[in-house]
Amino acid sequence: MLKHRSDRDFVSITLVTFNSGRFIKRCLESVLDQRYEAKEIIVIDNASTDGTIDILEQFADRCTIILNDENAGFAAAQNQAIRMSQGDWVLTLNPDVLLLPDFIQSLVDAGNADPKIGTVCGKLLAIRATFDFPDQPLVDSTGIYFTPMLRHLDRGSQEVDNGHFTRTEYVFGATAAAALYRRRMIDDISIEGEFFDHDFFVYREDADVAWRSQLAGWRCLYTPLARGYHVRNVLPGNRRALPADINMHSVKNRFLMRIKNISIPLYKKFFWSILWRDLVVISCCLIWEHSSLKAFTFLAHNWKATIRKRRQIQAITRVSERYMESWFSYEPVSKPAPASLARVPARRKTKVARS
Repeated sequence: MLKHRSDRDFVSITLVTFNSGRFIKRCLESVLDQRYEAKEIIVIDNASTDGTIDILEQFADRCTIILNDENAGFAAAQNQAIRMSQGDWVLTLNPDVLLLPDFIQSLVDAGNADPKIGTVCGKLLAIRATFDFPDQPLVDSTGIYFTPMLRHLDRGSQEVDNGHFTRTEYVFGATAAAALYRRRMIDDISIEGEFFDHDFFVYREDADVAWRSQLAGWRCLYTPLARGYHVRNVLPGNRRALPADINMHSVKNRFLMRIKNISIPLYKKFFWSILWRDLVVISCCLIWEHSSLKAFTFLAHNWKATIRKRRQIQAITRVSERYMESWFSYEPVSKPAPASLARVPARRKTKVARS
């Protein structure tokens, strides 16, 4: 759908596919079934070889589809889609996400409650790779939080959904699997023309954006009214089952994110916790995961460029050290939103038919 000047809160949905054939049809159908009309859908395919492109052709009349000649990575391909997009809001989606029909409307309603809100996320529940439901409803993500070791984790991940996480509240950031970003925030915190840092390639790029946006004074709001499902492959504890490249990027991006974003006082405050985790990561690379040693070669070769980005990020910092420190905890952190933000319109509950 093309944007008209009369459209308010136009939403651009940006998806990146790479061998996503088993997911993408159901995902796009759930996006097209959204009750929110003012939207466009942009799909960037990173040179899939599994039949994804054939499936995307079925949606060519309703989506903008770009086929890359090579795998540019999630971060670079999302930037590619964002540059093409026209929305006042950008909803980044993973192809393994399934949205309930009011998902976009609920996010936009919540985001419009305060112009300082730059990111909005909803309640994602876990779903199997077959898009079947687990025996018990499990939480996938209700936003992300950081520990003093600089690990970033999803709030509620793999917990049985017993009706908790029902409050509208501020969180540190959102998983880019389904995150709504305000265009003005994207423009404000982009560094060297990039919203997601292409050096990350894949993994942790959303945590990097969350940290940068918090430094710049933007808020992330969680609303339980926006509900969807997500197939999650990367979880704490299943590292050995992941491809070597993913693990290498995970190591690399842990250090890239810190070099760019952390302040000296924050680093000093959590120094011993950070050092302990670093020693664990480096030891594992030296003893078992030799393929991840390439991460440190990358960091050495790209040190100057990373420091240049750091200077630009630190220059747009608008919050206090105490404020940033308050977000780092071994338990999930959230902050109460004003009562006015909690009074977003209630939406009709919708059930998803089990396949």
